[in-house]
This record gives sequence, C-alpha cells and structure tokens, in this order.
Amino acid sequence: MATTPFADHVSRRAVLRSSILAAGVAAFATTSQPAHASPAVFAHGVASGDPLPDAVILWTRVTPSPEATPGSGAGPDVSVSWELARSSTFDAVVSSGTVTASAVSDHTVKVDVRGLAPGSTYFYRFRAAGAVSPTGRTLTAPAHDAAVERLRFGVVSCSDWEGGFFSSYRHLAARDDLDAVVHLGDYLYEYAAGKFPVAGGRAVRAHLPAHEIVSLADYRIRHAQYKTDPDLQALHAKVPWIAVWDDHESANDAWAGGAENHDPLVEGDWAARRAASVQAYDEWMPVRTNAGRLYRRLRFGRLAELSILDLRSYRSQQVRGIGRQVDDPARTMTGRDQMEWLTAGLTTSPTRWQLIGNSVMFSPILLPPLDPRTTGALTALIGTPAGGVPFNTDQWDGYTADRRRLLDTITAAGLRNVVFLTGDIHTSWAMDVPVDAADYPGAGTVATEFVVPSVTSANIDELLGVPPRSTSPALETTATATNRHVRFVELDSHGYGVLDVAPDATQMEWFFIGDRTDPNTPARRVAGYRVADGATRIEPAAPLV
Repeated sequence: MATTPFADHVSRRAVLRSSILAAGVAAFATTSQPAHASPAVFAHGVASGDPLPDAVILWTRVTPSPEATPGSGAGPDVSVSWELARSSTFDAVVSSGTVTASAVSDHTVKVDVRGLAPGSTYFYRFRAAGAVSPTGRTLTAPAHDAAVERLRFGVVSCSDWEGGFFSSYRHLAARDDLDAVVHLGDYLYEYAAGKFPVAGGRAVRAHLPAHEIVSLADYRIRHAQYKTDPDLQALHAKVPWIAVWDDHESANDAWAGGAENHDPLVEGDWAARRAASVQAYDEWMPVRTNAGRLYRRLRFGRLAELSILDLRSYRSQQVRGIGRQVDDPARTMTGRDQMEWLTAGLTTSPTRWQLIGNSVMFSPILLPPLDPRTTGALTALIGTPAGGVPFNTDQWDGYTADRRRLLDTITAAGLRNVVFLTGDIHTSWAMDVPVDAADYPGAGTVATEFVVPSVTSANIDELLGVPPRSTSPALETTATATNRHVRFVELDSHGYGVLDVAPDATQMEWFFIGDRTDPNTPARRVAGYRVADGATRIEPAAPLV
C-alpha cells in the first residue's frame, strides 16, 4: 500500500475505470463473444511508433483470461489478428496478419508492418479472444526524397503516476496537427509508492506494485499500470510515438555499471535488474530495437533527421562533487560506438535540420562566477572543471570531453541547423549552445537546445515545498544572469512542448497545464522560441498557426 492516503485522493474517473475493467474481466469469464471493443481483453490500449516511410510498429497487450495479469507469467497462448486500413471503417484493409501472444512476452504484441506508402495516414486494430481492440491511428514518415514543408511533433518527458494526472497527453491527443510524439524518457518511475515528491506531499494515485520495482515481473506490472491511464491511451492511439528511456525506466541516475537508486546488497545484481527493465521496456513500448540497441535515427524527407540517443546504457559513472574528473577524456556519456554513429550521421546528413533526441541537458549550466579570469583561477587553485563549476554532473556537464567531441564535429562539418530536444530536468529552457559559455556570445554558438517540462514529475516549487512562483523567479534570474546563453527558463510548471520544423525555421512552443492533480486541468501557451535556418541562435516567436 502507499504511504499516503490514496483512498482520499483517487478520482471518480479512476474509480469508474477500475470498475469497468473489473466488470470486463468478469464478463470475459462468462462469455467468449463480445461484440465490441473489450476493456478486459484490451485493457492497455493500442499504440504505434517509430514511423519509417514504408513501415510502422503496431503494439497492444491482450488479457486472454482472468489469470493472465501483467507480470504473472500465467495465461494461455492466444492468436491475435491485426489489420491496417486507409480509413477508420476498415472497408479497404491494406495489410493484415496474425501473431501469437504468450506469457513469454507478458502477452504483449508488436508488429513491424512493412510495405506501406510514405507520408500516409492509416488506422489499425487487433482482434483476440473474440474481442476487438480500440482503433488506433498512425502515420508513416515522408519518402526520403520528399520536399517536406512542415513537421510538427509533441515533445514530452517525465511522467510520474503518483504525481498527478497525465493531462498533457490529453491536450496533445486533442490536436490534429501532430506527425508524432517524441518522449524523451522517464515514461515511468521505479520508486515505491509514496517515495517520490508529489503535490502537497500526498499521492494522487498509488504505484503498483507498492514496493520499488526490481524484477521483471515488477517492471511489467508498473508498465501495465501506466498503460491504463486514459489520457496516455488516447495519445498513443492518436499518433505514433518515438520514445527513448532515461534513468527511471530502470533506476535513478543509471549508468553502465549501476545506479544511484540501486543497492546491490539489497536489490541484487545490477546487470540482472537492468536486463529486466530493458526487457519490459521492449515488450511494453512501441519501439523498434536492433539487437537490444535503442539509439536510432529516423528521417523525414529532405527536411529533418531525428537521432534518438541512449544516454544511460553506456555512460561512465557520474562524478560527485566539483573536481576536474568531469573533464577526463576517458569518461563517456554515449560510449564509443554510439558517439561514432552519431557523429557519422550528423556529418553525412542529407536533410536541412538535424534534430537530436537527448534525454539530459546538453548545454552547460554553470554556477557563479563564470567570467574567464575567475574560472581559470579557480581551476588552477582548487582544481574545478576548466569550463566552470557545473550545476548537475548527471547532465553533459559531467562529461565535458564527449560534449567537446560532438561540438567539434558539428563545427568542423559546418553544420548550422542542429537542434537538441531535451527532457529529464522537469523544467523549461530555451538556449543557444555556446562554443564557450564563459565567452558567450563572443566565441559564437554551435546549435540550439529546447528543454520541455515534466508531465507530472516534481519540479522546483514542489521539491522545496513552497507555493508556485514564490522562490523560482529569483533562481531563474540567477540562472540567466550566470548563463548568458540561456534565453528562457521556467522552473515551476508542468506541461509539454510542440516542435514545428519548416525549411526556414524550427520553433518550440511551451504549453503549461494548471493543476496536475485535476484530471480536467486546462493548458495554455506560455512561450515560443525559434531558430532560423543557419542562424544557431534563438529568438522569441509568435504563436504557431
């Protein structure tokens, strides 16, 4: 059970949803011929992901019998048919097939449908155990040689079940202008019930299982719980997702050999825990992996390529403190193979824009003082990092040699349209990526970075336990004064981003929700910043149309 009074805060919608699911399971036990979409068999919805010009991943999870609950390892094999059509009436099916769902994969189903037309909208559904799934909608990417005039992505990160309702997903699902959703990590959280800061110190809804997730069964159950959220289901069913993990899909501050939130004496071998989390993620998410490798690149005509990075599986352990270890060239954020893949892809990119899905902040965020003379003196005197004292060494600030390798590659190749899309930090930022933060803007800029807020995960005011906008404005002023390349920062609000990519400019818009504990909370646009083609510097922007 949760350590906070869950019963007092569960919403009517959650009660109704639980009642419907319970009734559906009971109905399944007495009849095998439902005539409509069944919340019992398809309780976790449908999803699609990783669109290519000729392919897309389709996903669902089936519950063929009452005992086949997520993580149970129980339940019979079941035949699952799927079909994909040009219209939601399915009067002209263009592709179909049958697969078997079993307890081996937690009764999840993933189909990589090939042979599709580029730049097209499709509808899909599944059938199993006499039931029909909800209908999903998906899109393929434009042909590689297509002259694309516009792309638009929803951009999200950091969705904690206990922290609130996923209203950002609801607002994105209500839009009809998105080509895909990019989720930059922390799709779920591993903590035990009541262990992560939430609104008012009380969970809106309690995690399952109640303990911290460690085993394969644990991770499967937690994924399944998140997939019952109606707003998450709606957004998964509306457009394809392009997702990558950050740390909480396994454990906080994960690195190649462990995690801050992993105690081998209590929780066992890290490699086993990580393998369990990776397997559950692959089963429960509409992602296309390559021999277990999650970093990948998707192309959208001649307009943009999106390189999705895995910044947890190969990285060196985080440095604690402010010593010069962060500058050690032997330490890595990406691992050698991923860095070579990334730099090769950037330097040979045939598209106008190079987008990088980047789970942790790339730009330097440094503590005062920052002027070059003082920074150099501190480095010589007490051994602080050569670039200044970093705010957070879990970010690229803790891996400055890898960052410098990437910046040097971008500069040497003459790339002028690199845009980093970032999550992780639960706050909103827009910034130029400087050649040298201590000599900005004199030394020039290399790229642009847009950081989106959390969907629900705690941010500054909640972590401090103070009213919104009571403390953060002073911190924001300090952040922009010290880090002059930061053009916009907001530390208190939850929400999402909408990224618009066109030949002449790329623009991010920030939308903040009101109360994350209110399932019907509204959203409003609060800021927009754009970078013009070839400019590498951002400027405020009018609302998108």
